[in-house]
Amino acid sequence: MTNASRPLRLDWVDVAKGICIILVVMFHSTLGVEKALGATTALNAVIEWARPFRMPDFFLISGLFLAARIDRPWRSYLDAKVVHFAYFYLLWLHILLALKAPGIIAEVGVGGFAEMYLWSFLDPFGSLWFIYLLAVYFAVAKMLSGVPKALVLAAAAALHVVWPETGVYLADEFANRFVFFYSGYALAPFVFEYAKRVARLPAAPAVAVLGLWAAGNAAAVAGGWAAMRGPDLAVSYIGIAAVVAVSVLLARSGRAGWIEYCGRNSIAIYLAFTLFMGPARFVFLKLAGLPPEAVALVSTMAGLAGALVLERLVRGTRLDFLFVRPAAFRLSAPKRPARSLRAAASPAASLL
Repeated sequence: MTNASRPLRLDWVDVAKGICIILVVMFHSTLGVEKALGATTALNAVIEWARPFRMPDFFLISGLFLAARIDRPWRSYLDAKVVHFAYFYLLWLHILLALKAPGIIAEVGVGGFAEMYLWSFLDPFGSLWFIYLLAVYFAVAKMLSGVPKALVLAAAAALHVVWPETGVYLADEFANRFVFFYSGYALAPFVFEYAKRVARLPAAPAVAVLGLWAAGNAAAVAGGWAAMRGPDLAVSYIGIAAVVAVSVLLARSGRAGWIEYCGRNSIAIYLAFTLFMGPARFVFLKLAGLPPEAVALVSTMAGLAGALVLERLVRGTRLDFLFVRPAAFRLSAPKRPARSLRAAASPAASLL
């Protein structure tokens, strides 16, 4: 493949996304087990350690390639970056609510379920909040495309620091996370240059520095700095830099195959993992004597593997609308050529 035809994608980006999605599924799996048992597990320390960088890194990576798309005409841009995510949010909202309806109705009644359903159009439902916010972030970034990036980035950082917790989930999460998404767009050249420099480092000293970071991140979490508005930005950006470095080193080693595959299909996993994680948790919690940490880990693997298998099974079938947006839900006809071999191998890979 020539440089001219090489897709605008880098292996380490997929590895970074893979790390993030694995941590996301582990987060939900662990909290689910803890809620069911009414007790904290040892894995709680791991998910708290990853909290400063897990979603910030995911959002930053989502904005990395925005520069190549943001100057498109509004119709094309909205189709690719807003309607696209809105479609998957609405589709999977109805799938997940349909599956959870009996339990929700038993708990809050039909009226409560109807209210929850209506609010889900304004207040993101469950784990789908990430998909919802991506559509919002892409729309806002386009609207601000004429404003100097440094000014928007400074305002986004200030919003993160000063925004009060209002209880309005969408507003609170926008204020909290937009700075990371916009950083991916505004600082993309610096991120890619940093990744190139890491790729040239000898492995041993790089791993030693990452070990020091891991300990420092743990200290920041334990000391409360990672949860303090202002200092938390520094902790998060340092964590993002560490994830990029780990991803570059893993990609360079050629041993990140399954993590990279998870990254290429990260949105498919994000959409579908709860279909498999919840039942696995229920079954394995019934097995007497199985440690809760083992249940959480097995449920994590079930969520990851189940989503990946589902995406592969429906690919090219009448059910591929679960992960591939049909033409009927596009604002304009898609341009066919120039699909990379990687994107062709996995339709869900194009979601970001």
